[in-house]
Amino acid sequence: MPDIRKFMVQTEEIFHENGPKPAQPLHRAACLAVIKNPFAGRYVEDIQMFMKELEPLGLDMAQRLLAALGGDPGRIQGYGKGAIIGGAGELEHGALWHAPGGYAMRGVLGDAKAIVPSTKKIGAPGARLDVPITHINAAYVRSHFDAMEIGIPDAPRADEMLLALVMTTGGRIHARAGGLAAHDIIGQDGLR
Repeated sequence: MPDIRKFMVQTEEIFHENGPKPAQPLHRAACLAVIKNPFAGRYVEDIQMFMKELEPLGLDMAQRLLAALGGDPGRIQGYGKGAIIGGAGELEHGALWHAPGGYAMRGVLGDAKAIVPSTKKIGAPGARLDVPITHINAAYVRSHFDAMEIGIPDAPRADEMLLALVMTTGGRIHARAGGLAAHDIIGQDGLR
């Protein structure tokens, strides 16, 4: 397990976006972890071994996130992940979060088929990141194209990484831009 400085879980309950209130509000949540970047301040050629070390963190964060949204994997419809790397690190360090973060969420949710969208950047303490969100079983479900802004005021420090996982209970509140609807998913290839 990496050296963890802090966790933060943030939740949102959205009742409307200037339109009629839906029968159920949309719930979104993000779990953030601030960890020491073991590669900060130097170039290391072989960094892939750190992905294995991140796996238990990914599982812990996915479980915290699911608990924040009520604990029922069947309610989760969208997800995404991201990383902000402190200034003494490099963008490639954020790429190490792709597999541990994504597979952890897919594992906790049980049968999610779509790739988990991701983003990353280099940032100073207080940097914000828009984490992309798509449907868990079909990436082309347009109603679930969304993002959640995340960040922590004192992170990441230059020698840290801020890692994020995001889940939602539905698509945008007033989605009406057409495209593949969630109830029309075939769900075999993660795309449609």
